[in-house]
Amino acid sequence: MMSIFSKSEKLYVALCGLFSMLLVIGNITSQKFISIPIGDIHIFELSIGATVFPLTFLITDLVTEFYGKERAVFCVRSAIFVNIVAACIITLMNHVPAANWSKINDHTFNDVFGIYSLLFIGSTMSSYISQLLDTNIYLTLKAWTKGRHLWLRNNLSTAISLLLDTSVVIIFLAALDVLPKEQAIPLIINGYIFKLIFTISNTPIFYAAVICIRSYIYRNPD
Repeated sequence: MMSIFSKSEKLYVALCGLFSMLLVIGNITSQKFISIPIGDIHIFELSIGATVFPLTFLITDLVTEFYGKERAVFCVRSAIFVNIVAACIITLMNHVPAANWSKINDHTFNDVFGIYSLLFIGSTMSSYISQLLDTNIYLTLKAWTKGRHLWLRNNLSTAISLLLDTSVVIIFLAALDVLPKEQAIPLIINGYIFKLIFTISNTPIFYAAVICIRSYIYRNPD
């Protein structure tokens, strides 16, 4: 039986779904901050949600590489819509009283999810702007290099976009006193350096993903 979706279309839907999932997870977990020591050299202090955001840029670059700008933009907008729905549902849940026997009472739930709407606004702004910037830089570099140097367009576009993404969301939250203002600059520096290292270390994964996708799409296409 012939599928109504081609391999290419199935993969695109899967990538968009994965992108949306990572964005929601990153936003929901953003209130937990962690310390990651790198031996005796440095200790990274950042939101645990920030650890997944470099993966969203990896997915955006894959979508841009194989499907072009319009589909990459649609993927980002779809994820933003999913986050809007998630924010609305969580906000409504926060206003429903907990049962007396609930292990998670109203106070605890509100501590975790009460400011999700503010996190969502900041994250949405930064994600939308930075992801569109990433797509444009990626395609510009691809044109300049005539399709060569895959590592360059992947790393450089993400490096620039991550700086914008990290700065916008932290400055927004600090301005609203969700984060201590004195921690804004250290969090931007720590978050960006960690994400940049994470991105560069993911270069082999990006290459492997490109090879696998090419093989999947172009060998025995539907």
